Amino acid sequence: MSDPTTTTAPAAAPAADAAAPGLDALLEHHRRELTGYCYRMLGSAFEAEDAVQETLVRAWRSHDRFEGRSSLRSWLYRIATNVCLDMVRGRERRARPMDLSSPATADTALAPGLPEAAWIGPVPDGRVLESGGDPAEVAVQRETVRLAFVAALQHLAPRQRAVLILREVLRWRASEVAELLGTSVASVNSALQRARAAVADGRVARDAPAAPADGAQRALLARYVDAFERYDLDALTAVLHEDATLSMPPYALWLRGHADIRAWLLGTGHGCRGSRLVATAANGSPAFGQYRPGGPGGSFTPWALQVLETRDGVVTGLTSFLDTAALFPLFGLPDRLDP
Repeated sequence: MSDPTTTTAPAAAPAADAAAPGLDALLEHHRRELTGYCYRMLGSAFEAEDAVQETLVRAWRSHDRFEGRSSLRSWLYRIATNVCLDMVRGRERRARPMDLSSPATADTALAPGLPEAAWIGPVPDGRVLESGGDPAEVAVQRETVRLAFVAALQHLAPRQRAVLILREVLRWRASEVAELLGTSVASVNSALQRARAAVADGRVARDAPAAPADGAQRALLARYVDAFERYDLDALTAVLHEDATLSMPPYALWLRGHADIRAWLLGTGHGCRGSRLVATAANGSPAFGQYRPGGPGGSFTPWALQVLETRDGVVTGLTSFLDTAALFPLFGLPDRLDP
């Protein structure tokens, strides 16, 4: 991973570039990595985009005060960190359903949904992950935008969260993080130690998902799609880990294990029978736009964005995000499928 004190684009000059036509391009060059950073900090693709936009606006307005003592990249990260810290101040952390309660049973009634701000939301891979590059670095980037990892980050105090991301995800040196946060190296090391303790407590999962191009992964996903679209629950549970989870934000209810997932899909969730799936990618994981039948003229209408977690050749988690009005446009998914 590149040194955080350098950038492939030339550093902006302090006042000489005040009207430089290339300033916008220099700032835009960093949008994707800044979005990944802000998403890890905030747990929402929409908030991350807002934070990055605010970061770039502040940078554009104050570029004449940028004295070039650090790289443009580090300066932007300093602004983005302050924006994110302001956004999370005094609010409840975002979570996943399994962070809020014990698993329910298939006959549990659905309580009213919680507001969007309660949940860790999905993010398209293309908004936060660089394509190509060192496979080991790409694997780290994918691992650290997984829903479980991002949710676990929210357990950390905001500055600890920033330290952990900057030190262990982006590989910044302690002295660089201290300069960015306006604190001491000792404080940075202490915050990192406390954040690592959370990892040791098991609250931050670090199991790398299989690469999307992996042949076994492709075969697993093909089996999942075939089973789900045929609504063959024997075949579907065959690709699920015995302790697989099913959750459905904005509802807090979640299920664990073959028996309850199967019973749910045959009971309350029976309307998913006959669905069609359209592949996409979210949070470094395979994902699908789910369309249920019953639309005008026999069409299929958006129902959920499914994000799958996989490990060792099976599906370990299925999160169905039901806010399709916001999420399908974000992921570039069509607003309906023809018969």
